Amino acid sequence: MKYLITIVGPTAIGKTSLSIALAQHFKCEIISCDSRQFFKEMTVGTAVPNEEELQSAQHHFIQNKSIFENYTVGDYEKEALIKIEELFQKSNFVILIGGSGLYVDAVLKGFDEFPEIDPAIRSEVNSKYEKLGINYLQEQLKKSDPEYYEKITIENPQTLLNPQRMMRFTEVCLGTGKPYSSFLNQKKNNRDFTPILIGLDAERPIIYDRINQRVAIMMSQGLLEEAKSLYPNKSLNALQTVGYRELFSYFDEEFSLPFAIEEIKKNTRRFSKRQLTWFKRNENTKWFDYATDRKQITDYIENFLK
Repeated sequence: MKYLITIVGPTAIGKTSLSIALAQHFKCEIISCDSRQFFKEMTVGTAVPNEEELQSAQHHFIQNKSIFENYTVGDYEKEALIKIEELFQKSNFVILIGGSGLYVDAVLKGFDEFPEIDPAIRSEVNSKYEKLGINYLQEQLKKSDPEYYEKITIENPQTLLNPQRMMRFTEVCLGTGKPYSSFLNQKKNNRDFTPILIGLDAERPIIYDRINQRVAIMMSQGLLEEAKSLYPNKSLNALQTVGYRELFSYFDEEFSLPFAIEEIKKNTRRFSKRQLTWFKRNENTKWFDYATDRKQITDYIENFLK
């Protein structure tokens, strides 16, 4: 039997250190499932594991892509499954560590298949967005797939402000004449491994304090300089990310630097709440307090194996 030990939880909760401890205990390797740590140009602002951490266990999908590449969750699913199968040749265990819920789900359950969309429709949607803004896309989804629009509004409202996601919803609705949601959960993907899901959590004030500390550390490590080097490419999808967007607004003279830093903290706190909402939906996840002794977690996994 092959086991994919999957560690989830909000940002700054301690997933990296736990993943390394488990990788060392089970003598296996780590697959990153953080959709921003894939990009080699983004180091400080994505809290990529440091050199010591990277040397403590073999990691994959860390800074293996460029922000200039078009890399989708579907691409990641295919590549991650190939790598996981390869790693299972060496061990019965692989660690999957992630803060990106959609990417975790893609590996564990599979990604929904959609029909090919006429490039002319894609171009038209893009053109309309540039002229009319995000409101056009929101209205299209609301009209074409009202139930899914309502679901997003309740569960993940930030998605309504994501141009790439909204353009995708719109082009599928217009290109197929069907609701976007009609293509979801159609395919049952078989996986040749058993997932063991471990969640890390803490009281809200502790999570928020850890986030504030992390932002301060990032600033001291050169986040401002990193963001400045990326500023000319600020429109790229990979850079529509908390920690960079706020500093781009500072460079645009829309924010003062102290205000931008506070916005990073506030938006990271909001992101952590959305992460927990997403991950708590999976009732198979075993949740532990972030300060739980590592042995207690390894004991839980050992008992699961029995």
